[in-house]
Amino acid sequence: MSEFWLISAPRDKENLQALERMNTVTSKSNLSYNTKFTIPDFKVGTLDSLVGLSDELAKLDIFAESLIRRMAQSVVEVMEDSKGKVQENLLANGGLKEKMKCLKIDLTSFVTHFEWDVAKYPAKQPLVSVVDILAKQLAQIEIDLKSRTAAYNTLKTNLENLEKKSMGNLFTRTLSDIVSKEDFVLDSEYLITLLVIVPKPSYVQWQKTYESLSDMVVPRSTKLIAEDKEGGLFTVTLFRKVIDDFKTKAKENKFTVREFYYDEKEIKREREEMTRLLSDKKQQYQTSCVALKKGSSTFPDHKVKVTPLGNPDRPAAGQSDRERENEGEGEGPLLRWLKVHFSEAFVAWIHLKALRVFVESVLRYGLPVNFQAVLLQPHKKSCTKRLRQVLNSVFRHLDEVAAASILDASVEIPGLQLSNQDYFPYVYFHIDLSLLD
Repeated sequence: MSEFWLISAPRDKENLQALERMNTVTSKSNLSYNTKFTIPDFKVGTLDSLVGLSDELAKLDIFAESLIRRMAQSVVEVMEDSKGKVQENLLANGGLKEKMKCLKIDLTSFVTHFEWDVAKYPAKQPLVSVVDILAKQLAQIEIDLKSRTAAYNTLKTNLENLEKKSMGNLFTRTLSDIVSKEDFVLDSEYLITLLVIVPKPSYVQWQKTYESLSDMVVPRSTKLIAEDKEGGLFTVTLFRKVIDDFKTKAKENKFTVREFYYDEKEIKREREEMTRLLSDKKQQYQTSCVALKKGSSTFPDHKVKVTPLGNPDRPAAGQSDRERENEGEGEGPLLRWLKVHFSEAFVAWIHLKALRVFVESVLRYGLPVNFQAVLLQPHKKSCTKRLRQVLNSVFRHLDEVAAASILDASVEIPGLQLSNQDYFPYVYFHIDLSLLD
């Protein structure tokens, strides 16, 4: 499953034993895979400031998740011809050992191997400053995302409008890709070539009557140059001074004169515009097959080791593929930007989760700071109800009222603003990596 539960409990003797019981039960019942989730010792500040920070972090968490989901969807839209390759392009940088910071790993591995990035988010600074760094980073990514996707969507819309013009019937579609200079009498003071749409059942009638529809029609001047399901596009050459009369007579015979005058410069401009838009759109995502196949690579010769909780026989989640060669080679600017900044936003989001666990644990369990955070990965959806029951039973002693409210929704927790379903005896946060659902 791509779902994680991030919880914490006090790190005293009683609760360490409770964590061991949780690990034993979840392991034997095959409910979840559990690992320690390491969080730095931040500067706590005052409890009042933590209360305000808790609200700010909750809003920022929602914003960050929304942002990465929008970015993932943008990758889907840009990679419209290779949607099967999207997931392997949603990767995260670093989060492992210091020497591996520049390497890309899949999102699940990043979460299960999480390490706080001290270089980007200095843990020794006040919590407010760390949160401010994260907020500004995410805000700037969103600004850039809006700008880049707006430009891309404008390009797509312009291209779609041109494509629609080239896909209609003979009455509405552009004719610039159908006609040629040789189909027309040009630069004549007296003569002009018209285009006439003739229904298919009337082809014979047209051939018999077009010369006599009006005076001054050039004999044998008609030619079929295009067809669709309903009819054909014919040329006819006549004297300019009988245009109106010819149009009237043609209409009476259910022949339609298409208003079109050959302008070589305009036709060339329209063709060039279509070519340019197609090229521009393609260049936003121009990933070679080789680069795509390497999109899920992680690190060359390293196996990442994680100490599991309660399940020591389970293999570590690290991967050992070749590092991607020539990062970004063959990729268009929009896809390349999305991949880089999706990683940044995702990394920031998981750091926000760590901050929320720290702040809520201090508010819930008090000072001095002494708690243990644990990451649980439910094995399957059907396990979640039973897993919740196990956690409620193991940590019931932390908050009897909260534990009772889980079993009885009618029980209210005094002073608690959250709905009962969001509050448990232990600190709890949800991480859902199903970004493309």
